[in-house]
Amino acid sequence: MLDNLKDSLRGAIQKIVKSSGIDEELIKELSKDVQRALLQSDVNVRLVLEITKNLEERSLNETPPPGLSRKDHIVKILYDELSKLLGNETEFNFQPGKQNKVILLGIQGSGKTTVASKLAKFLTKQGYSVGVIGADTYRPGALVQLRTMCEKSNVEVYGEENNKDSPEIVKNGLKHFEKLPLDIILIDTAGRHKQEQDLLDEMERINKVTNPDLALLVIDGTIGQQCFSQAEAFHKTLPVGGIIVTKLDSSAKGGGAIAASAATGAQIMYIGTGERIDDLEKFSPTRFVGRLLGMGDIQAVLDLAKRLENEGDDVRLKRISSGKMNMEDFFYQLEEVTKVGSFRGFLDNMPGLSGMVKDDQLDQMEGKISKWRFIIQSMTKDEKADPDLLNSSRVKRIARGSGWSEHDVKELVKNYKNSKNMMKASKGRQMQGNLRRMGLG
Repeated sequence: MLDNLKDSLRGAIQKIVKSSGIDEELIKELSKDVQRALLQSDVNVRLVLEITKNLEERSLNETPPPGLSRKDHIVKILYDELSKLLGNETEFNFQPGKQNKVILLGIQGSGKTTVASKLAKFLTKQGYSVGVIGADTYRPGALVQLRTMCEKSNVEVYGEENNKDSPEIVKNGLKHFEKLPLDIILIDTAGRHKQEQDLLDEMERINKVTNPDLALLVIDGTIGQQCFSQAEAFHKTLPVGGIIVTKLDSSAKGGGAIAASAATGAQIMYIGTGERIDDLEKFSPTRFVGRLLGMGDIQAVLDLAKRLENEGDDVRLKRISSGKMNMEDFFYQLEEVTKVGSFRGFLDNMPGLSGMVKDDQLDQMEGKISKWRFIIQSMTKDEKADPDLLNSSRVKRIARGSGWSEHDVKELVKNYKNSKNMMKASKGRQMQGNLRRMGLG
């Protein structure tokens, strides 16, 4: 996602990191590089100038806190300013003991129906029971598409193919679901344009029928700064509680879309990062900026550790966290993170790995996990416990037993060692440095 912005910002940071010393000229050069990167990503000029002015002033005048080098402090200032640009952290808490009604709004082509199915799966994986109402009566095939996509998550969709009265469909759908033990009901509405008054009137009628707990505005990330006026127009008609920005995987204007959306005051809650049903994630400004700057998502690593701990495998957790994990622990980790979402999400979230794998390599990487399952199963108990035992003859035997090549076996071992070393580093200075940069340590 936003690869050009990532590359430009990381290139600017590298100039600071590799410099022999920090002076005013270097700071001004960093400011210009950041300006160029943000403007190319369609971020509003006024916001760009505000960020770079703060970056320059703070870098020149602030004294780094104890234990933090001046270089690290400048990187942290950039991190702070970009996070501020993208808005505050936001969280919507679904109320227990009731059916939380969530209405999805947006103009035609913004991707509401796809988002409805993605959000249904996302919430289902979080443990919520979800139902969906298909109230898009304008676009042919919308209900069929919604049902087809939601079938993958075993989520029921209510719709009426021959009824063109959207508010009535919503009313009937709510009545249909009211006796079911559901936590959340998602309502997919028709595409609408801010200047088409009849559609805005219909939206108000749906709002009255629904009385939603949350209205989410779905915005196409490829339209850039236009997101601001679009969000503002919807906000005046119906109080928007949150925004979902879609199509960030291929958009050069994604930075502008996110910045513009955040500037409306309606916080971005989710972002769509690809076409697959798993390519939806909660939006966190601090995490997003960490990934843009190549710091990885430290919090995601901590969340994973917490999840492992909650599952009660204390012995395994202690081995992994101390950098003493064995081959079975390594594969257990891979399976756990892929439960949370796509492998792309895992790679983007890992410090040191963020941005290392290009999109065209992603499917190849996901395929490797299934290979590694067979390879690990072909190892003896001793080899799994201590992969250092794997000499050339053992590698040949494992390759024959698994049905894969010796190269594949060696590649697995290499990745295992890299992950193990990263876990060891997380106990020492490397992770501490990353935490300091992100304001977490």
